[in-house]
Amino acid sequence: MPTPSLDALPIRRLTLRDLTACADLSEDRGWPREEHKWGLLLSAGKGYGIADPGGGLVSACVVTEYGPREYPALGAIGMVLVAERHARQGVGRRLMRHVISAMGTTPLTLHATPNGRPLYEELGFKVTGRAEMLRGRFVPGGPKPRIATRAATAEDLPAILRLDEEVFGVDRTHIVTRLPAFADHLRVAEDGGRLIGYAAAWPNMDTHVVGPLIARDTGTAKALLASLAAHSDRPLRTDIDVRHEELLAWAKERGLASVAFNAVMTYGITELPGVWQRRFAPVTVAAG
Repeated sequence: MPTPSLDALPIRRLTLRDLTACADLSEDRGWPREEHKWGLLLSAGKGYGIADPGGGLVSACVVTEYGPREYPALGAIGMVLVAERHARQGVGRRLMRHVISAMGTTPLTLHATPNGRPLYEELGFKVTGRAEMLRGRFVPGGPKPRIATRAATAEDLPAILRLDEEVFGVDRTHIVTRLPAFADHLRVAEDGGRLIGYAAAWPNMDTHVVGPLIARDTGTAKALLASLAAHSDRPLRTDIDVRHEELLAWAKERGLASVAFNAVMTYGITELPGVWQRRFAPVTVAAG
């Protein structure tokens, strides 16, 4: 039988049963397999992909929706991948158009690499910000943070959810409630018994990714980052909004080095909801 053309291959929903194929696709493009992250995204979000008749996937991406289930207020697109053997044949464009259509009037956001940005601009996404990826072993030093931090408990979850929605601007209960199982460390910052920030560190290959990082101010963000580092035996990685210049400078003084810059892009809105001054790092760039 003749091999069907790429345009004839249907786009279908992906599920956790496709996790290994998604990780294989990541590896095919020279990315880490990131099975732990794929598991979160496929369970909390909606995966879309094209199956290869020869096995595996031609392409894949995930959309994480936030807000009311019936009428999402925001959709974050991530992990947009096309197998190397099918690259530069319009597959990524077709998949993205399908996702945009499926999301209807829901505003969208994504983090774009320099290579991916031209396609997203062609599809109508606008650059509304930038994030700087840092990586390295955290070196303690300098003045000790005066903000009290501790491990989060189950009793903290309602306050964490309230703070997260206030800062992020949209409800993301389905992500936040998965953090205790997904992350190796989940810590909170307090002032007078009131929760003023929280952050998680989750395992990704040989690193701990710090995200989300939600804090009242830069001092609180520093305290949370330092406390996560003190409980981690791995290099840290995080993606910080470039407007947080003080935190970025401090993190670099503490041993984290700049790895890359990604463009934060939106579709259907001119800026992300919430309070950027208190939103320091996403859960992952793939989910906002």
